Formats: sequence, C-alpha cells, structure tokens
Amino acid sequence: MPGSTTHAVTICECFARDGLQHEPEPVPAATKIALLNAFADTGFRRIEATSYSHPGRVPGFADASEVLAGINRREGVAFKATCPNPRAVSRALADLDAGHGAEELSLLVSATESHTERNLRTTREGQWARVTEMVRLAGGRFRLIGVVSVAFGCPFEGAVDPGRVAEDVARFADLGASMVTLGDTTGVATPGAVRAMFTRLAREHPGLPVVAHFHNTRGTGIANAVAALDAGCRHFDTAFGGVGGHPSTISYGAGLTGNVCTEDLVSLFEAMGVATGLDLDRLAAASAACERALGRPLHSMVARAGFRTASQEIS
Repeated sequence: MPGSTTHAVTICECFARDGLQHEPEPVPAATKIALLNAFADTGFRRIEATSYSHPGRVPGFADASEVLAGINRREGVAFKATCPNPRAVSRALADLDAGHGAEELSLLVSATESHTERNLRTTREGQWARVTEMVRLAGGRFRLIGVVSVAFGCPFEGAVDPGRVAEDVARFADLGASMVTLGDTTGVATPGAVRAMFTRLAREHPGLPVVAHFHNTRGTGIANAVAALDAGCRHFDTAFGGVGGHPSTISYGAGLTGNVCTEDLVSLFEAMGVATGLDLDRLAAASAACERALGRPLHSMVARAGFRTASQEIS
C-alpha cells in the first residue's frame, strides 16, 4: 500500500502544499518538482504535493497538474492533493487518467459552523454533502484522507466539543476514509486535550489511523505531537521550516501561524529512539533547499542550531 511503512512513525511532508499555500509569490513548478523529489529521496513515504483549489482564488496551485506530471514516482511513496469540492476531484480524476494522478486526496470539513462558512463558504451539512459527492466521484481510485479543521478550538466559536470531532471522524470512517487528520488550525491545543482526543479515537475506531496536524502558533506544536505519540498516534503532518498553516493577515491569525517544523520533530523523535525512516543528511539538505526556494531563513530551531547527521551520536 502506498505510504505504508514499518517505521515507528510516518511523517507526511506538507511543505509543497500547506507550506506554500499563503506565500505571496508563487514558487515555480520546476522548483516544487525538485523539492518533492528531494523529499522522496529523504525517505518520506507520504508527501503532500499540491491542491486542486480554484486557480483563480489560489493561483499558487494553478500548476497542480504540471507538478504531479513532473515528479519522479517510486514504489511505496504516496503523493497527496487537497480537494475542496467535487470539481477538484474531477480534476484529480483527469490527471489520474492521464497517468500522473495523486495517490491520495484530502477531503476537508471544519468542526464548527463559523469556520466552515469562513473557510469553505458553506454550512457544515453543505460541506458534508460535498464530501459525500466527492467520495462517490473518486470511485475508490484514491486513498481518501479526511481532514477535520479547528478540531481543538475555533477562532470564532472558541472551545470545540470533542464529541463533535469524534462524530466527524466517525462520519469520515463510514464514508471509507483510509485515515483522518485532526487539524489544530490556530494552535490552541494543549497536550492534555490532545492526549484525551487521540486516546478516545483509538478506543472508538481501532485500526483507523488518525493523523496529528498541529500548528505551532503558540509554541506548543512539538509538545502536542509528543502527547499524541504517547496516546498511540503514529502519523504526523509537518512542513519544513514551519511554514504554511494559515496566513497571519487574516482576522483570526497572528504571529507565526505555520506548521510544526519537520526538522525539529524528526530530530526530537530520532533522539527519543522513535524511528522516522528518514535519512538525516538528506533531511538537512532538503531543509536548506526549502530556504533557498523561499529566499529567506525559515523557523526551524534545528536548522539554526545545527543538524545531528546520521553519522553522529546523540550526546
């Protein structure tokens, strides 16, 4: 199965989609392709490659088909594309029929009405109707990844009932999702809340992989990832340099709103004896390539302090 692994944890590298979605200047397709190939060379088994967002609204992903056609495919590596609506799935199917489709598709819902209206321009039931139609259109030709945004707190409605999140996970499972991602969209989760949520979902849905997708807005992303690990989570989303997430310019964004830094979480997991299956020397090279692609230093602490390479021992 694409994306499967015998390593202790699987980290999905999200730089090329979630990481780039709010960059003010589009990154050239050739650069994205080179980065995605570097990520696969590093050992990532799941890689978020692009989005089928409307090219007029999100011009940075107008090259989605070009990017998917240009990357080197290899056995055991799954590339993922985000699909916000049925039209996006139709585009994904066209690329698949052309021989360069994604192996995985992300389907999105928000845990609150207010965030659904703001982010997806519909109601929760309206978005669930879209998701149901997207599953029908996909026809079993992709691995489907459900995504629940604002799973730990909403910028408009505040605290989110864990029961509602659990219901959304169950709904995705009933629709045939292979995995479900919990998104801490504005970085409000705490280790206690994370531990409780992942423990509950493991009990209610044994065998369903639940992915931890944390934003480091308040500096708690790594702590939350460790809490998820302790609760049995073995799948994590990260982005090189901690980029992406949601833009600081929107009304509910502030500070460094990006994802957990890939470099930092990998360094910590490996130091803890948690195998990621990643080549640490190539990880360092990919980190530097991401900084060159965006033309600025990014937010990884490890990139600034220095990488522990594969040939070095932990002191």
